[in-house]
Amino acid sequence: MSFQHEIYSPGVKVLDHGFIRLVDTMGNDDAIVDAARVSFGSTAAMHSKAQNRGLIRYMMRHRHTTPFEMCEIKIHVKLPILVARQWIRHRTANVNEYSGRYREILNEFYVPEPEQICYQSDSNRQGRGDAFENDMAVELADKIRAANHESLSEYHYLLDQGMALETARGVTSVSQYTEWYWKCDLHNVLGFLSQRMDGHAQYEIRVYANHLAEIVKAWVPVAWEAFEDYRLGAHTFSRQEMEILRALVESAPGYTGTVDARSQLTEREWKAFLQALGRRG
Repeated sequence: MSFQHEIYSPGVKVLDHGFIRLVDTMGNDDAIVDAARVSFGSTAAMHSKAQNRGLIRYMMRHRHTTPFEMCEIKIHVKLPILVARQWIRHRTANVNEYSGRYREILNEFYVPEPEQICYQSDSNRQGRGDAFENDMAVELADKIRAANHESLSEYHYLLDQGMALETARGVTSVSQYTEWYWKCDLHNVLGFLSQRMDGHAQYEIRVYANHLAEIVKAWVPVAWEAFEDYRLGAHTFSRQEMEILRALVESAPGYTGTVDARSQLTEREWKAFLQALGRRG
């Protein structure tokens, strides 16, 4: 039984009424390698696991993206519209969504947990600041719930009067849940995750991204390891910052030019690191 049918097909609950469910995948770590090695008339099966892992890591590090685009994933997601409107900004996917023109909208809406009801941040125009005291947060959550119940009540009243579905839905809020099927290639899935798993992303979409990350990790573990090492756990320095780093390295005592065992870098990676800092290994 494949990993998706064994673990993920039933879906994982997200937020209060949402879920994320793996529908299908195409390709795996070997497919990434096969796509790259075809240039040399070779395949993953003709090389060792260590060699194939090294190739995936090399391509991730140097942004050779096409082989990663050969793998695709399709998921079924139920999510608040306010999350969907952020998610859809990643325009490289294929999406088909539940339609409020064809069916009545879902009678479910998102209400944040009290600890997620916060003041507006003083330093970030698009982010949250400190949380409200619990009693106030509970009261505000009740206000959100009541407002959504009211909008749903008005929506159903309009339908009862014979109003068209496509018009009546205009009174509902972005807290309402929707569903969609979302298909995307691995390269762009990783791009989505690098942004939406970030601590600056809105909490609600970050929760979905973290669950998607677990699916991707189980699907392509070697590519995921490289992604963690070269993207999630990495940082791009400015020219000015690089000059500071070079100065620090120049003043470091005891440099021998050999791989530092603590670094967990290969010889090749160590040399590239030193070259970036203007040192010779």
